[in-house]
Amino acid sequence: MTSATDIAPHVGDIRADLELDAVVLGAGVAGLYQLHQLREQGLRVRAYEAGSDVGGTWHWNRYPGARFDSEAYIYQYLFCEDLYKDWSWTQRFPDQPEIERWMHYVADRLDLRRDIQFSTTISSAHFDEDRGRWTIRTDRGDTIDTQFFITCGGMLSAPLENVFEGQDSFRGEILHTSRWPKEKVELAGKRVGVVGIGATGIQVIQTIAEEVAHLTVFARTPQYVLPMKNPTYGRSEQTWYKRRFEELRDTIPHTFSGFEYDFEHAWADCTPQQRREILEQTYQDGSLKLWLAGFAEMFFDEQVSEEVSEFVREKMRERLKDQQLIDILVPTHYGFGTHRVPLETNYLEVYHRDNVELVGVRDNPIARIIPHGIQLTDGTVHEFDLIILATGFDAGTGALTRIDIRGRNGRSLAEDWSRDIRTTMGLMVHGYPNLLTTAVPLAPSAALCNMTTCLQQQTEWITDVIRHLREQGKSVIEPTEEGEDAWVAHHDETANATLVTKTHSWYMGSNVDGKPRRLLSYIGGVGTYRKKCEEEAAAGYPSLQKS
Repeated sequence: MTSATDIAPHVGDIRADLELDAVVLGAGVAGLYQLHQLREQGLRVRAYEAGSDVGGTWHWNRYPGARFDSEAYIYQYLFCEDLYKDWSWTQRFPDQPEIERWMHYVADRLDLRRDIQFSTTISSAHFDEDRGRWTIRTDRGDTIDTQFFITCGGMLSAPLENVFEGQDSFRGEILHTSRWPKEKVELAGKRVGVVGIGATGIQVIQTIAEEVAHLTVFARTPQYVLPMKNPTYGRSEQTWYKRRFEELRDTIPHTFSGFEYDFEHAWADCTPQQRREILEQTYQDGSLKLWLAGFAEMFFDEQVSEEVSEFVREKMRERLKDQQLIDILVPTHYGFGTHRVPLETNYLEVYHRDNVELVGVRDNPIARIIPHGIQLTDGTVHEFDLIILATGFDAGTGALTRIDIRGRNGRSLAEDWSRDIRTTMGLMVHGYPNLLTTAVPLAPSAALCNMTTCLQQQTEWITDVIRHLREQGKSVIEPTEEGEDAWVAHHDETANATLVTKTHSWYMGSNVDGKPRRLLSYIGGVGTYRKKCEEEAAAGYPSLQKS
């Protein structure tokens, strides 16, 4: 097996520092496994990671309260039984420090660090049609000549940081949750404002409320929430899930969401009493089961959606009690499950604390940040020592559109996706040969998908298509226009049959001004998507052209 070596070829008039078979963008869940697979295939490959260590999401998102909302024993690599069983989780839903240690364990166990360049951002990637290769440049001045460019940048890795006028004027500190510093942030005794009540904001809010002097939460879009039950795992629990390795390996990749549970009941086959019992049972599981294994009809049928939504609203109202809190925090204008569903621990009860203030900004938005705090549109000012932005991401596309990626005839991926977000199975893009992608639009990713399940499948497909190309003695592969058209049409037909496309959320790109509207994640099911990818491979990749 060869590894990356300094060869210094000429790329046009430019002398490259390194010649590789493949460059991998990112060293998170997908990037680590992709690097491992391509090395095993004998390719000269190197990963480039903007962070100072491995982990991806779990390197960057170290804000207070960050933790899994997938059960730890399924948020795992399933390609190696020993790798799986030699790590023991201490909770059902572990926190960020433990998850980061697991990522380090994987990198060290597979000896991956020697082929990762850290603290390096890929700034541009240009395809040379004459040579059939990519020229990659980094912010550290590296120039790399490579046959394949494989992106593992993550679905939620491009934060929306500069979202308010006047942020630079604030005299205190502004932190975005996904760029939280490694050093301890002193919160005790401070007046803190949190902007955003999505999944991340909720974790922060419920965690810091007891520590800060005063907490003000700015809430725009209310969220349906489910309570998290997070027992500690000792030796018996660890033995229990490790004994299930083969079962989990064989079933998880074929469920609707890539979780261990799946939809078992049809709404029409159940009496009203049975429906209520199933809702109660899945709600009490303390996981995402109500969302991902309750009743599939809630994604398609407005009446079912309303009944399930009202069930969750009822649970939330019982805990909130106060009508003003209910009006701001309980959703009524969209259905349960059509937005990302957060798990929480005593989150709603936080708003009953004397040191917590809830400010609804749906009808009175934040106008600007001023030197001493936040000013609303009506002129109201809230003063702070620290502002925390849980303002989300440019999901799906942002990781790549922030890089100057150019394909055939110099076409720009950022410009193409600014007009219309298109991919072939979320794995390649027409017009960009030898560009292979994970966690981008039109594949299952982040939304309705356990990320490790989906990313393992996507990287394995990429590994197989590269092997296929090399075995055929070909060097360039690219989706046909017809193949991409067919996938986009299938994706849209599947998406438009659901209620999800009728909402406004980051699922639809609605949180980014000017972003083309399309459901970013494939919603036909993880198992269905896997089957379609397998069919494409078994047929010899008819949607792709090889040369």
